[in-house]
Amino acid sequence: MQKAANNTIDPRAYDPLIQEGFIRQTDLVKAIQESLHKSTNLEGLLIEKYRVPKAVLGKTLSTFFDCPYIPYDERTLIDPQLLNNLSHDYLRRHHWLPLKQQGDILDVLIDNPHDLDRGHDIRRSFPGLTIRYALGLQRDIERFLSATIGDADSGSIADTLGELVNDAHQEQFCDIESDGIDENDSAIVRLANQIIAEAYKHEASDIHVEPYSDRKETAIRFRVDGTCSTYMRIPAIYRRALVSRIKIMSNLDIAERRKPQDGKIRFKLNQDREIELRVATLPTAGNNEDIVMRLLTAREPLPLDAMEFAPATLKALLEIVEKPHGIILCVGPTGSGKTTTLHALLRHINTDERKIWTAEDPIEITQEGLRQVQVHPKIGFTFASAMRSFLRADPDVIMIGEMRDKETADVAIEASLTGHLVLSTLHTNGAVETVVRLLDLGCDSFNFADAMQGVIAKRLCKRICVNCKEPYHPTAQEYDRLAHWYGTQTWGTLEVGYREDFQLYRGRGCDACSQTGLKGRVALHELLCGSDELRNLIQNRAKTTEMQCLAEKEGMVTLVQDGILKILAGLTTYEQVRTVAMR
Repeated sequence: MQKAANNTIDPRAYDPLIQEGFIRQTDLVKAIQESLHKSTNLEGLLIEKYRVPKAVLGKTLSTFFDCPYIPYDERTLIDPQLLNNLSHDYLRRHHWLPLKQQGDILDVLIDNPHDLDRGHDIRRSFPGLTIRYALGLQRDIERFLSATIGDADSGSIADTLGELVNDAHQEQFCDIESDGIDENDSAIVRLANQIIAEAYKHEASDIHVEPYSDRKETAIRFRVDGTCSTYMRIPAIYRRALVSRIKIMSNLDIAERRKPQDGKIRFKLNQDREIELRVATLPTAGNNEDIVMRLLTAREPLPLDAMEFAPATLKALLEIVEKPHGIILCVGPTGSGKTTTLHALLRHINTDERKIWTAEDPIEITQEGLRQVQVHPKIGFTFASAMRSFLRADPDVIMIGEMRDKETADVAIEASLTGHLVLSTLHTNGAVETVVRLLDLGCDSFNFADAMQGVIAKRLCKRICVNCKEPYHPTAQEYDRLAHWYGTQTWGTLEVGYREDFQLYRGRGCDACSQTGLKGRVALHELLCGSDELRNLIQNRAKTTEMQCLAEKEGMVTLVQDGILKILAGLTTYEQVRTVAMR
Protein backbone atom coordinates (compact mmCIF):
# COMPACT_ATOMS: atom_id res chain seq x y z
CA MET A 1 0.00 0.00 0.00
CA GLN A 2 2.66 2.45 -1.00
CA LYS A 3 1.18 3.80 -4.20
CA ALA A 4 0.28 7.47 -4.39
CA ALA A 5 -3.38 8.27 -4.41
CA ASN A 6 -4.87 9.09 -7.77
CA ASN A 7 -6.90 12.23 -7.19
CA THR A 8 -7.84 12.82 -10.81
CA ILE A 9 -11.57 13.09 -11.32
CA ASP A 10 -13.28 13.16 -14.71
CA PRO A 11 -13.94 16.86 -15.52
CA ARG A 12 -17.44 15.86 -16.62
CA ALA A 13 -18.28 15.37 -12.96
CA TYR A 14 -18.37 19.14 -12.55
CA ASP A 15 -20.68 19.90 -15.51
CA PRO A 16 -23.76 20.41 -13.27
CA LEU A 17 -21.90 23.23 -11.48
CA ILE A 18 -21.66 25.06 -14.81
CA GLN A 19 -25.25 24.30 -15.79
CA GLU A 20 -26.62 25.58 -12.48
CA GLY A 21 -24.52 28.75 -12.58
CA PHE A 22 -22.18 28.06 -9.66
CA ILE A 23 -19.06 28.45 -11.82
CA ARG A 24 -18.21 29.44 -15.39
CA GLN A 25 -16.65 27.02 -17.87
CA THR A 26 -13.50 29.12 -18.17
CA ASP A 27 -13.06 29.28 -14.40
CA LEU A 28 -13.47 25.53 -14.06
CA VAL A 29 -10.77 24.95 -16.69
CA LYS A 30 -8.49 27.37 -14.83
CA ALA A 31 -9.13 25.62 -11.53
CA ILE A 32 -8.36 22.18 -13.00
CA GLN A 33 -5.15 23.44 -14.61
CA GLU A 34 -4.06 25.16 -11.41
CA SER A 35 -4.68 22.03 -9.37
CA LEU A 36 -2.61 19.93 -11.81
CA HIS A 37 0.31 22.35 -12.25
CA LYS A 38 0.60 23.33 -8.58
CA SER A 39 -0.43 19.93 -7.17
CA THR A 40 -3.13 21.61 -5.13
CA ASN A 41 -6.52 20.25 -4.12
CA LEU A 42 -9.22 20.97 -6.73
CA GLU A 43 -12.10 20.89 -4.28
CA GLY A 44 -10.32 23.45 -2.09
CA LEU A 45 -9.86 25.76 -5.08
CA LEU A 46 -13.52 25.47 -6.09
CA ILE A 47 -14.78 26.15 -2.54
CA GLU A 48 -12.38 28.87 -1.44
CA LYS A 49 -11.31 30.64 -4.63
CA TYR A 50 -14.40 30.23 -6.81
CA ARG A 51 -16.99 30.27 -3.97
CA VAL A 52 -18.73 27.01 -4.88
CA PRO A 53 -20.80 25.97 -1.81
CA LYS A 54 -19.35 22.90 -0.18
CA ALA A 55 -22.71 21.14 0.05
CA VAL A 56 -23.39 21.74 -3.65
CA LEU A 57 -19.97 20.35 -4.63
CA GLY A 58 -20.50 17.27 -2.47
CA LYS A 59 -23.95 16.53 -3.89
CA THR A 60 -22.71 17.08 -7.46
CA LEU A 61 -19.90 14.55 -7.05
CA SER A 62 -22.27 12.20 -5.22
CA THR A 63 -24.56 12.17 -8.25
CA PHE A 64 -21.63 11.57 -10.61
CA PHE A 65 -20.26 8.63 -8.60
CA ASP A 66 -23.76 7.30 -7.78
CA CYS A 67 -23.10 6.95 -4.05
CA PRO A 68 -24.23 8.89 -0.97
CA TYR A 69 -22.44 12.09 0.08
CA ILE A 70 -21.46 12.24 3.75
CA PRO A 71 -20.23 15.64 5.03
CA TYR A 72 -18.24 15.94 8.23
CA ASP A 73 -20.37 15.71 11.33
CA GLU A 74 -18.67 15.52 14.70
CA ARG A 75 -21.64 13.55 16.00
CA THR A 76 -20.83 10.66 13.63
CA LEU A 77 -19.25 7.79 15.58
CA ILE A 78 -16.51 5.84 13.82
CA ASP A 79 -15.46 2.51 15.33
CA PRO A 80 -11.76 2.95 16.28
CA GLN A 81 -11.22 -0.81 15.92
CA LEU A 82 -11.51 -0.44 12.14
CA LEU A 83 -8.34 1.65 12.20
CA ASN A 84 -6.26 -0.75 14.29
CA ASN A 85 -4.27 -2.23 11.39
CA LEU A 86 -4.12 0.90 9.25
CA SER A 87 -1.49 3.62 9.14
CA HIS A 88 -3.01 6.97 10.01
CA ASP A 89 -0.48 8.73 7.76
CA TYR A 90 -1.45 6.44 4.91
CA LEU A 91 -5.15 7.25 5.34
CA ARG A 92 -4.43 10.98 5.38
CA ARG A 93 -2.34 10.76 2.18
CA HIS A 94 -4.81 8.58 0.32
CA HIS A 95 -8.05 10.20 1.51
CA TRP A 96 -10.20 7.29 2.58
CA LEU A 97 -11.58 6.05 5.86
CA PRO A 98 -13.58 3.00 7.03
CA LEU A 99 -16.80 4.30 8.58
CA LYS A 100 -18.66 1.31 10.00
CA GLN A 101 -19.11 -2.42 9.56
CA GLN A 102 -22.52 -4.11 9.53
CA GLY A 103 -22.13 -7.87 9.22
CA ASP A 104 -20.01 -8.51 6.14
CA ILE A 105 -20.63 -5.01 4.69
CA LEU A 106 -18.06 -2.26 5.25
CA ASP A 107 -18.92 1.38 4.55
CA VAL A 108 -15.90 3.34 3.33
CA LEU A 109 -15.64 7.11 2.91
CA ILE A 110 -13.46 8.12 -0.05
CA ASP A 111 -12.99 11.19 -2.25
CA ASN A 112 -12.91 9.19 -5.53
CA PRO A 113 -14.81 5.86 -5.56
CA HIS A 114 -13.59 5.19 -9.13
CA ASP A 115 -9.93 5.01 -8.09
CA LEU A 116 -9.01 1.37 -8.83
CA ASP A 117 -5.66 1.42 -6.99
CA ARG A 118 -7.20 2.55 -3.71
CA GLY A 119 -10.08 0.13 -4.23
CA HIS A 120 -7.56 -2.71 -4.41
CA ASP A 121 -5.84 -1.50 -1.22
CA ILE A 122 -9.19 -1.28 0.64
CA ARG A 123 -10.20 -4.84 -0.35
CA ARG A 124 -6.77 -6.15 0.66
CA SER A 125 -7.05 -4.39 4.05
CA PHE A 126 -10.51 -5.89 4.69
CA PRO A 127 -10.57 -9.31 2.98
CA GLY A 128 -13.87 -11.12 2.76
CA LEU A 129 -15.98 -7.98 3.25
CA THR A 130 -18.26 -6.31 0.74
CA ILE A 131 -17.14 -2.69 0.28
CA ARG A 132 -19.83 -0.02 0.04
CA TYR A 133 -18.53 3.44 -0.89
CA ALA A 134 -19.69 6.85 0.26
CA LEU A 135 -18.34 10.11 -1.12
CA GLY A 136 -16.43 12.46 1.17
CA LEU A 137 -14.52 15.64 0.38
CA GLN A 138 -10.86 15.55 1.28
CA ARG A 139 -11.18 18.20 3.99
CA ASP A 140 -14.01 16.27 5.61
CA ILE A 141 -12.11 12.99 5.55
CA GLU A 142 -9.20 14.75 7.26
CA ARG A 143 -11.55 16.10 9.96
CA PHE A 144 -13.09 12.66 10.50
CA LEU A 145 -9.62 11.21 10.97
CA SER A 146 -8.57 13.94 13.39
CA ALA A 147 -11.74 13.52 15.44
CA THR A 148 -11.45 9.73 15.53
CA ILE A 149 -7.74 9.46 16.23
CA GLY A 150 -7.80 12.46 18.56
CA ASP A 151 -5.02 13.78 20.69
CA ALA A 152 -2.89 11.03 22.12
CA ASP A 153 -2.42 12.89 25.37
CA SER A 154 -5.87 14.22 26.21
CA GLY A 155 -8.14 11.92 24.22
CA SER A 156 -11.23 12.96 22.26
CA ILE A 157 -14.91 12.38 22.73
CA ALA A 158 -14.73 9.91 19.85
CA ASP A 159 -12.11 7.94 21.80
CA THR A 160 -14.37 7.80 24.82
CA LEU A 161 -17.39 6.77 22.75
CA GLY A 162 -15.28 4.15 21.01
CA GLU A 163 -14.27 2.74 24.36
CA LEU A 164 -17.91 2.59 25.45
CA VAL A 165 -19.03 0.98 22.22
CA ASN A 166 -16.30 -1.65 22.57
CA ASP A 167 -17.32 -2.37 26.15
CA ALA A 168 -20.97 -2.49 25.18
CA HIS A 169 -20.23 -5.16 22.59
CA GLN A 170 -18.53 -7.23 25.25
CA GLU A 171 -21.48 -6.75 27.64
CA GLN A 172 -24.30 -7.03 25.10
CA PHE A 173 -25.87 -9.95 26.94
CA CYS A 174 -25.82 -8.23 30.32
CA ASP A 175 -29.03 -7.14 32.03
CA ILE A 176 -29.46 -3.49 31.04
CA GLU A 177 -31.13 -2.71 34.36
CA SER A 178 -28.34 -4.20 36.47
CA ASP A 179 -26.12 -2.16 38.72
CA GLY A 180 -22.94 -3.73 37.46
CA ILE A 181 -21.99 -0.65 35.40
CA ASP A 182 -20.41 1.90 37.68
CA GLU A 183 -21.13 5.63 37.32
CA ASN A 184 -17.60 6.22 38.60
CA ASP A 185 -16.04 4.30 35.72
CA SER A 186 -13.34 6.41 34.11
CA ALA A 187 -14.96 6.31 30.65
CA ILE A 188 -18.33 7.46 32.07
CA VAL A 189 -16.66 10.27 34.02
CA ARG A 190 -14.78 11.43 30.92
CA LEU A 191 -17.90 11.19 28.77
CA ALA A 192 -19.99 13.36 31.12
CA ASN A 193 -17.22 15.96 31.28
CA GLN A 194 -16.70 15.94 27.53
CA ILE A 195 -20.42 16.33 26.79
CA ILE A 196 -20.48 19.52 28.88
CA ALA A 197 -17.27 20.81 27.29
CA GLU A 198 -18.59 20.09 23.78
CA ALA A 199 -21.87 21.84 24.55
CA TYR A 200 -19.98 24.93 25.67
CA LYS A 201 -17.77 24.81 22.56
CA HIS A 202 -20.85 24.67 20.32
CA GLU A 203 -22.45 27.57 22.22
CA ALA A 204 -25.38 25.40 23.29
CA SER A 205 -27.86 26.82 25.78
CA ASP A 206 -29.17 23.41 26.92
CA ILE A 207 -28.08 19.76 27.02
CA HIS A 208 -30.77 17.06 26.85
CA VAL A 209 -30.00 13.48 27.95
CA GLU A 210 -32.81 11.23 26.69
CA PRO A 211 -32.68 7.52 27.60
CA TYR A 212 -35.05 5.01 25.97
CA SER A 213 -36.27 1.52 26.75
CA ASP A 214 -35.77 -1.69 24.80
CA ARG A 215 -32.01 -1.31 24.43
CA LYS A 216 -32.39 1.76 22.23
CA GLU A 217 -29.40 4.11 22.31
CA THR A 218 -29.50 7.12 24.61
CA ALA A 219 -29.72 10.41 22.70
CA ILE A 220 -27.66 13.45 23.69
CA ARG A 221 -29.20 16.59 22.20
CA PHE A 222 -27.92 20.19 22.20
CA ARG A 223 -30.08 23.29 21.83
CA VAL A 224 -28.08 25.78 19.76
CA ASP A 225 -29.59 29.11 18.69
CA GLY A 226 -32.98 27.93 19.89
CA THR A 227 -33.03 24.68 17.88
CA CYS A 228 -32.56 21.17 19.29
CA SER A 229 -30.54 18.60 17.37
CA THR A 230 -29.10 15.20 18.22
CA TYR A 231 -25.39 15.53 18.92
CA MET A 232 -24.54 11.90 19.64
CA ARG A 233 -25.88 8.56 20.81
CA ILE A 234 -24.37 6.27 23.42
CA PRO A 235 -24.97 2.57 24.07
CA ALA A 236 -28.17 1.87 26.01
CA ILE A 237 -26.32 -0.20 28.59
CA TYR A 238 -24.68 2.99 29.91
CA ARG A 239 -27.83 5.08 30.35
CA ARG A 240 -28.08 4.49 34.09
CA ALA A 241 -24.40 5.16 34.65
CA LEU A 242 -24.44 8.44 32.72
CA VAL A 243 -27.57 9.72 34.45
CA SER A 244 -26.18 8.74 37.85
CA ARG A 245 -22.88 10.44 37.10
CA ILE A 246 -24.63 13.72 36.24
CA LYS A 247 -26.75 13.43 39.41
CA ILE A 248 -23.60 12.96 41.48
CA MET A 249 -22.08 16.06 39.87
CA SER A 250 -25.29 17.95 40.77
CA ASN A 251 -25.41 16.67 44.39
CA LEU A 252 -28.72 14.90 43.76
CA ASP A 253 -30.04 11.64 45.19
CA ILE A 254 -29.07 8.89 42.73
CA ALA A 255 -31.43 6.41 44.40
CA GLU A 256 -34.50 8.61 43.80
CA ARG A 257 -35.92 7.92 40.33
CA ARG A 258 -39.63 8.46 41.03
CA LYS A 259 -39.84 12.25 41.29
CA PRO A 260 -38.15 15.24 39.61
CA GLN A 261 -35.04 16.77 41.16
CA ASP A 262 -33.24 20.08 40.64
CA GLY A 263 -29.57 20.77 41.17
CA LYS A 264 -26.53 22.66 39.95
CA ILE A 265 -23.10 21.83 38.59
CA ARG A 266 -20.08 24.10 38.80
CA PHE A 267 -17.90 22.87 35.96
CA LYS A 268 -14.32 23.97 35.39
CA LEU A 269 -13.51 24.06 31.69
CA ASN A 270 -9.92 25.09 32.24
CA GLN A 271 -7.80 27.04 34.71
CA ASP A 272 -9.35 30.34 33.69
CA ARG A 273 -12.94 29.39 32.84
CA GLU A 274 -15.71 28.02 35.02
CA ILE A 275 -19.37 27.64 34.08
CA GLU A 276 -22.48 26.75 36.05
CA LEU A 277 -25.19 24.38 34.87
CA ARG A 278 -28.74 24.25 36.16
CA VAL A 279 -29.82 20.58 36.20
CA ALA A 280 -33.36 19.18 36.14
CA THR A 281 -34.21 15.46 36.22
CA LEU A 282 -37.62 14.14 35.17
CA PRO A 283 -38.87 10.52 35.43
CA THR A 284 -39.94 9.18 32.03
CA ALA A 285 -41.48 6.03 30.59
CA GLY A 286 -39.71 2.73 31.11
CA ASN A 287 -38.37 3.63 34.57
CA ASN A 288 -35.95 6.07 32.95
CA GLU A 289 -34.91 9.60 33.82
CA ASP A 290 -34.38 12.48 31.41
CA ILE A 291 -31.90 15.18 32.30
CA VAL A 292 -31.92 18.75 31.03
CA MET A 293 -28.93 20.97 31.78
CA ARG A 294 -29.07 24.72 31.19
CA LEU A 295 -25.61 26.27 30.66
CA LEU A 296 -25.18 29.44 32.71
CA THR A 297 -21.98 31.13 31.65
CA ALA A 298 -20.98 33.50 34.39
CA ARG A 299 -20.31 36.67 32.50
CA GLU A 300 -20.47 40.43 32.77
CA PRO A 301 -23.70 42.21 31.82
CA LEU A 302 -24.06 43.61 28.31
CA PRO A 303 -24.36 47.36 27.77
CA LEU A 304 -27.77 48.52 26.57
CA ASP A 305 -26.41 49.90 23.31
CA ALA A 306 -25.09 46.43 22.40
CA MET A 307 -28.53 44.81 22.58
CA GLU A 308 -29.75 46.12 19.21
CA PHE A 309 -32.75 48.12 20.42
CA ALA A 310 -34.45 50.32 17.86
CA PRO A 311 -33.30 53.94 18.45
CA ALA A 312 -36.77 55.14 19.53
CA THR A 313 -37.22 52.13 21.83
CA LEU A 314 -33.81 52.63 23.44
CA LYS A 315 -34.48 56.34 24.03
CA ALA A 316 -37.81 55.61 25.74
CA LEU A 317 -36.27 52.79 27.78
CA LEU A 318 -33.47 55.02 29.09
CA GLU A 319 -36.06 57.55 30.18
CA ILE A 320 -38.15 55.12 32.24
CA VAL A 321 -35.19 53.31 33.84
CA GLU A 322 -34.02 56.63 35.29
CA LYS A 323 -37.34 57.04 37.14
CA PRO A 324 -36.98 56.96 40.94
CA HIS A 325 -39.88 54.57 41.47
CA GLY A 326 -42.31 52.34 39.63
CA ILE A 327 -42.19 48.86 38.11
CA ILE A 328 -40.47 47.72 34.89
CA LEU A 329 -41.20 44.24 33.55
CA CYS A 330 -39.32 42.20 30.95
CA VAL A 331 -41.43 39.43 29.41
CA GLY A 332 -41.04 36.63 26.91
CA PRO A 333 -40.68 32.85 26.66
CA THR A 334 -37.98 30.81 28.39
CA GLY A 335 -34.51 31.57 27.07
CA SER A 336 -35.42 34.85 25.36
CA GLY A 337 -32.87 36.94 27.28
CA LYS A 338 -35.10 38.52 29.94
CA THR A 339 -32.53 38.31 32.73
CA THR A 340 -29.80 39.55 30.40
CA THR A 341 -31.92 42.61 29.59
CA LEU A 342 -32.65 43.39 33.25
CA HIS A 343 -28.95 43.18 34.11
CA ALA A 344 -28.18 45.53 31.22
CA LEU A 345 -30.67 48.00 32.73
CA LEU A 346 -29.09 47.58 36.17
CA ARG A 347 -25.66 48.16 34.70
CA HIS A 348 -26.89 51.48 33.29
CA ILE A 349 -28.15 52.72 36.68
CA ASN A 350 -25.57 50.96 38.85
CA THR A 351 -23.93 54.00 40.46
CA ASP A 352 -22.53 54.67 43.89
CA GLU A 353 -25.62 56.70 44.79
CA ARG A 354 -27.99 53.74 44.41
CA LYS A 355 -28.42 50.70 46.65
CA ILE A 356 -29.50 47.79 44.45
CA TRP A 357 -30.75 44.41 45.72
CA THR A 358 -31.49 41.41 43.49
CA ALA A 359 -33.21 38.09 44.25
CA GLU A 360 -32.49 35.46 41.59
CA ASP A 361 -32.85 31.73 41.01
CA PRO A 362 -30.14 31.08 40.06
CA ILE A 363 -27.68 33.99 39.95
CA GLU A 364 -26.63 33.88 36.29
CA ILE A 365 -24.83 37.22 35.92
CA THR A 366 -22.79 38.98 38.57
CA GLN A 367 -22.14 42.71 38.87
CA GLU A 368 -19.95 44.64 41.24
CA GLY A 369 -22.06 47.05 43.29
CA LEU A 370 -25.14 44.81 43.36
CA ARG A 371 -26.16 42.87 46.45
CA GLN A 372 -27.32 39.61 44.92
CA VAL A 373 -29.31 36.97 46.81
CA GLN A 374 -30.06 33.37 45.84
CA VAL A 375 -33.59 32.29 46.76
CA HIS A 376 -34.23 28.83 48.23
CA PRO A 377 -37.92 27.89 47.93
CA LYS A 378 -37.31 24.51 49.65
CA ILE A 379 -36.56 26.31 52.92
CA GLY A 380 -39.25 28.94 52.46
CA PHE A 381 -36.98 31.73 51.18
CA THR A 382 -39.07 32.70 48.15
CA PHE A 383 -39.10 35.77 45.90
CA ALA A 384 -41.88 37.27 48.00
CA SER A 385 -40.03 36.76 51.29
CA ALA A 386 -36.84 38.13 49.74
CA MET A 387 -38.75 41.24 48.66
CA ARG A 388 -40.03 41.81 52.20
CA SER A 389 -36.49 41.48 53.54
CA PHE A 390 -35.16 43.93 50.94
CA LEU A 391 -37.66 46.58 52.06
CA ARG A 392 -35.98 46.56 55.48
CA ALA A 393 -32.50 46.87 53.91
CA ASP A 394 -32.73 50.46 52.62
CA PRO A 395 -33.02 49.73 48.86
CA ASP A 396 -33.28 52.18 45.99
CA VAL A 397 -33.69 49.54 43.27
CA ILE A 398 -34.95 45.96 43.60
CA MET A 399 -34.76 43.24 40.96
CA ILE A 400 -36.87 40.09 41.32
CA GLY A 401 -35.92 37.19 39.10
CA GLU A 402 -39.49 36.19 38.26
CA MET A 403 -43.07 37.03 39.27
CA ARG A 404 -44.38 33.52 39.71
CA ASP A 405 -47.49 34.21 41.77
CA LYS A 406 -49.90 36.88 43.03
CA GLU A 407 -48.06 37.24 46.35
CA THR A 408 -44.80 38.22 44.64
CA ALA A 409 -46.63 40.57 42.25
CA ASP A 410 -48.47 42.30 45.11
CA VAL A 411 -45.29 42.84 47.13
CA ALA A 412 -43.48 44.16 44.03
CA ILE A 413 -46.29 46.61 43.22
CA GLU A 414 -46.43 47.73 46.86
CA ALA A 415 -42.66 48.32 46.86
CA SER A 416 -42.83 50.32 43.63
CA LEU A 417 -45.54 52.57 45.12
CA THR A 418 -43.44 53.36 48.19
CA GLY A 419 -40.51 55.00 46.47
CA HIS A 420 -38.58 52.06 44.97
CA LEU A 421 -37.79 51.11 41.40
CA VAL A 422 -38.66 47.43 40.89
CA LEU A 423 -37.57 45.27 37.95
CA SER A 424 -38.81 41.75 37.28
CA THR A 425 -39.61 39.17 34.59
CA LEU A 426 -42.76 37.37 33.54
CA HIS A 427 -43.57 34.61 31.06
CA THR A 428 -46.05 36.16 28.63
CA ASN A 429 -46.24 36.54 24.86
CA GLY A 430 -46.41 40.34 24.53
CA ALA A 431 -46.21 43.62 26.41
CA VAL A 432 -49.96 44.36 26.43
CA GLU A 433 -50.81 40.75 27.33
CA THR A 434 -48.63 41.17 30.43
CA VAL A 435 -51.00 43.81 31.79
CA VAL A 436 -53.98 41.51 31.30
CA ARG A 437 -52.10 38.59 32.85
CA LEU A 438 -51.33 40.51 36.06
CA LEU A 439 -54.90 41.73 36.35
CA ASP A 440 -56.12 38.14 35.90
CA LEU A 441 -53.81 37.09 38.74
CA GLY A 442 -55.86 39.34 40.97
CA CYS A 443 -53.59 42.40 41.20
CA ASP A 444 -55.35 45.65 41.97
CA SER A 445 -55.84 47.51 38.69
CA PHE A 446 -55.47 50.99 40.25
CA ASN A 447 -52.26 50.12 42.09
CA PHE A 448 -50.71 48.44 39.06
CA ALA A 449 -51.69 51.32 36.76
CA ASP A 450 -49.99 53.79 39.08
CA ALA A 451 -46.90 51.62 39.46
CA MET A 452 -46.28 50.57 35.83
CA GLN A 453 -43.49 52.43 34.06
CA GLY A 454 -42.90 50.07 31.17
CA VAL A 455 -43.09 46.50 29.87
CA ILE A 456 -40.38 45.14 27.54
CA ALA A 457 -41.34 42.11 25.44
CA LYS A 458 -38.52 40.06 23.89
CA ARG A 459 -37.92 37.35 21.32
CA LEU A 460 -34.75 35.84 19.93
CA CYS A 461 -34.60 34.80 16.29
CA LYS A 462 -31.76 33.34 14.28
CA ARG A 463 -29.20 35.69 12.76
CA ILE A 464 -27.84 35.52 9.22
CA CYS A 465 -24.33 34.07 9.27
CA VAL A 466 -21.84 36.92 8.83
CA ASN A 467 -19.38 34.64 7.02
CA CYS A 468 -21.66 33.77 4.11
CA LYS A 469 -24.14 36.66 4.12
CA GLU A 470 -25.06 37.85 0.64
CA PRO A 471 -27.51 40.44 -0.77
CA TYR A 472 -30.31 39.64 -3.18
CA HIS A 473 -33.14 41.48 -4.89
CA PRO A 474 -36.46 40.21 -3.50
CA THR A 475 -39.58 39.65 -5.52
CA ALA A 476 -42.50 42.08 -5.43
CA GLN A 477 -44.44 39.51 -3.41
CA GLU A 478 -41.73 39.46 -0.73
CA TYR A 479 -41.77 43.28 -0.60
CA ASP A 480 -45.58 43.39 -0.29
CA ARG A 481 -45.44 40.76 2.46
CA LEU A 482 -43.07 42.90 4.54
CA ALA A 483 -45.25 45.98 4.02
CA HIS A 484 -48.37 44.06 5.05
CA TRP A 485 -46.91 42.75 8.29
CA TYR A 486 -45.32 46.08 9.22
CA GLY A 487 -48.63 47.86 8.69
CA THR A 488 -49.58 49.59 5.47
CA GLN A 489 -50.35 52.83 7.28
CA THR A 490 -46.90 53.10 8.88
CA TRP A 491 -44.83 51.40 6.14
CA GLY A 492 -44.63 54.62 4.18
CA THR A 493 -42.82 56.35 7.04
CA LEU A 494 -39.82 54.07 6.42
CA GLU A 495 -39.45 55.42 2.87
CA VAL A 496 -38.51 52.01 1.53
CA GLY A 497 -39.70 51.67 -2.04
CA TYR A 498 -39.55 48.66 -4.32
CA ARG A 499 -36.75 49.73 -6.63
CA GLU A 500 -34.05 47.92 -8.56
CA ASP A 501 -31.53 48.68 -5.83
CA PHE A 502 -33.79 47.36 -3.04
CA GLN A 503 -31.93 44.53 -1.32
CA LEU A 504 -32.51 41.98 1.40
CA TYR A 505 -29.97 39.52 2.74
CA ARG A 506 -29.63 35.77 3.23
CA GLY A 507 -26.99 33.24 4.20
CA ARG A 508 -25.47 31.20 1.39
CA GLY A 509 -24.30 28.43 3.74
CA CYS A 510 -20.75 27.70 4.84
CA ASP A 511 -18.78 25.53 7.25
CA ALA A 512 -19.05 28.13 10.01
CA CYS A 513 -22.87 27.82 10.08
CA SER A 514 -23.03 24.12 9.10
CA GLN A 515 -24.45 25.09 5.68
CA THR A 516 -27.59 26.58 7.24
CA GLY A 517 -26.85 30.23 6.47
CA LEU A 518 -27.74 31.11 10.08
CA LYS A 519 -25.51 31.49 13.10
CA GLY A 520 -26.17 33.29 16.37
CA ARG A 521 -29.31 35.15 17.37
CA VAL A 522 -30.67 38.67 17.24
CA ALA A 523 -33.16 40.13 19.72
CA LEU A 524 -36.56 41.59 18.85
CA HIS A 525 -38.14 44.07 21.27
CA GLU A 526 -41.31 45.98 21.94
CA LEU A 527 -41.69 48.53 24.73
CA LEU A 528 -45.03 49.48 26.28
CA CYS A 529 -44.73 52.77 28.20
CA GLY A 530 -47.10 53.77 30.98
CA SER A 531 -48.86 56.88 29.63
CA ASP A 532 -51.82 58.60 31.32
CA GLU A 533 -54.29 57.28 28.73
CA LEU A 534 -52.97 53.74 29.11
CA ARG A 535 -53.28 53.95 32.90
CA ASN A 536 -56.93 54.94 32.49
CA LEU A 537 -57.52 51.88 30.31
CA ILE A 538 -55.79 49.62 32.86
CA GLN A 539 -57.88 51.03 35.72
CA ASN A 540 -61.04 50.36 33.70
CA ARG A 541 -59.80 46.85 32.78
CA ALA A 542 -60.10 47.55 29.07
CA LYS A 543 -59.78 44.84 26.43
CA THR A 544 -56.39 43.79 25.11
CA THR A 545 -57.19 45.14 21.63
CA GLU A 546 -58.00 48.59 23.01
CA MET A 547 -54.70 48.81 24.87
CA GLN A 548 -52.79 47.46 21.86
CA CYS A 549 -54.32 50.07 19.53
CA LEU A 550 -53.51 52.86 21.97
CA ALA A 551 -49.92 51.69 22.39
CA GLU A 552 -49.32 51.57 18.63
CA LYS A 553 -50.99 54.98 18.26
CA GLU A 554 -48.56 56.35 20.87
CA GLY A 555 -45.61 55.05 18.85
CA MET A 556 -44.87 51.58 20.23
CA VAL A 557 -42.75 49.50 17.82
CA THR A 558 -44.18 45.98 17.99
CA LEU A 559 -42.18 42.76 17.95
CA VAL A 560 -43.16 42.14 14.33
CA GLN A 561 -42.23 45.69 13.28
CA ASP A 562 -38.89 45.45 15.07
CA GLY A 563 -38.29 42.14 13.33
CA ILE A 564 -38.99 43.67 9.91
CA LEU A 565 -36.64 46.56 10.69
CA LYS A 566 -33.94 43.99 11.42
CA ILE A 567 -34.77 42.20 8.15
CA LEU A 568 -34.22 45.46 6.28
CA ALA A 569 -30.95 45.95 8.21
CA GLY A 570 -29.70 42.56 6.99
CA LEU A 571 -29.62 40.91 10.42
CA THR A 572 -32.22 38.18 9.91
CA THR A 573 -34.81 36.84 7.47
CA TYR A 574 -38.59 36.94 7.11
CA GLU A 575 -38.85 33.20 7.85
CA GLN A 576 -37.06 33.61 11.18
CA VAL A 577 -39.16 36.59 12.28
CA ARG A 578 -42.34 34.78 11.27
CA THR A 579 -41.29 31.78 13.36
CA VAL A 580 -40.93 33.69 16.65
CA ALA A 581 -43.06 36.85 16.40
CA MET A 582 -45.89 36.61 13.87
CA ARG A 583 -49.29 35.23 14.85
